[in-house]
Amino acid sequence: MKTTKFLLSEKEIPTAWYNILADLPFQLEPYLHPATKEPIGPADLAPLFAMELIKQEVSTERWIEIPDEVREIYNLYRPGVLFRAHRLEKALDTPAKIYYKYEGGNATGSHKPNTAIAQAYYNKQEGIMRLTTETGAGQWGSALSMACSFFGMECVVYMVRVSYDQKPYRRSLMQVYGATVFASPSTNTQTGLKILEVSPDSSGSLGIAISEAVEDAAKREDTHYSLGSVLNHVLLHQTVIGLEAKKQMEMAGDYPDIVIACCGGGSNLAGLSFPFIQDKLAGKDMRVLAVEPKACPTLTEGEYRYDFGDTAGLTPLTKMYTLGHDFIPAGIHAGGLRYHGDSAIVSALYDKGIIEAVAYHQTEVFDAALQFARTEGIIPAPESSHAIRSAIDEALKAKEAGEEKVILFGLSGNGYFDMTAYDSYLKEGLKDYNFTLACNDGE
Repeated sequence: MKTTKFLLSEKEIPTAWYNILADLPFQLEPYLHPATKEPIGPADLAPLFAMELIKQEVSTERWIEIPDEVREIYNLYRPGVLFRAHRLEKALDTPAKIYYKYEGGNATGSHKPNTAIAQAYYNKQEGIMRLTTETGAGQWGSALSMACSFFGMECVVYMVRVSYDQKPYRRSLMQVYGATVFASPSTNTQTGLKILEVSPDSSGSLGIAISEAVEDAAKREDTHYSLGSVLNHVLLHQTVIGLEAKKQMEMAGDYPDIVIACCGGGSNLAGLSFPFIQDKLAGKDMRVLAVEPKACPTLTEGEYRYDFGDTAGLTPLTKMYTLGHDFIPAGIHAGGLRYHGDSAIVSALYDKGIIEAVAYHQTEVFDAALQFARTEGIIPAPESSHAIRSAIDEALKAKEAGEEKVILFGLSGNGYFDMTAYDSYLKEGLKDYNFTLACNDGE
């Protein structure tokens, strides 16, 4: 029989995270203070983040040790499985080999616990007992809620309203882990109240939810803010994905010609691809492809400039690809990919031509999701389905060219909490949206 699953033992869970800042052939532009527009220092971030996380944010050490307590919790669901998609390959009649690294095998159904557990740990070490955060589709909010429950901490989540309504069971999952969940924009913050005054029916955005969570955290000394993507330390924690995948690809006797991942803020893309980009920067011939929705095409249609990470302008200014911090995207079902900006590292890699990007409409993404579910037996999250769409297209290109490409993509989570989206798709109720600043719901 052909090998389908490539498995590592618990002893092979990485003992250190990989920090790509050690190998970048360029320096990132500094974060700027939102008021003074001057480069920020650790003291400016200390009211919101644990000092150890701030150190990781700016570290240029190649390897940062994973604390034993964090690694012990990783044991609950790691190592993740690498699959060879034999049945999908056969359905496509392609000479390409398709592999996918699956991150949906934990209770929250996504890759997000990899950093949530680390962030909760470092905050608890500093005596912080309460964390606030935002969430789009709910994967991040679920992950931080679970992590806080492990460490006996309180968790407050501001969930983008369109996802709060679309994904009620995500909300329930957060509450199972003891979190308090607000639909954002909410009446719990001044930011939310101002937005509701102007737009009572606002569908919300990650930028708004971030503003609310930051405002909430700033009010209390026992509280810090926690972010699920974008920041350097978040991307760092996710590299356990790619480090495991490299070992598993060795087991399979292959090395990817193309690494593909969906990209919202950049944590999933970074987690899978950064350990491979280390090889690319050292001269390895390979491609890395970021996949995003056409309704929120940050890399493919955004501007590379300084912008706020939130709507109210409370966060530091970051040099990144952005659609504008006040952009409100259409309410597509891939809620985790509806962020106006991208990670500083991912943005710089794209600007330098080290990675590529492509955007798709949500109906063609769900077409790919169904084909994958019906061949591989896993219902993918709408976010992950963007990577599947691209992987299928690359496999078909290989077929047309008669080339045996090796494709690795990230299946960042399962879609078992997203059946409302699938129901809408099956009833032909999904609309395709093109990015426009003039009209948030423009087709």
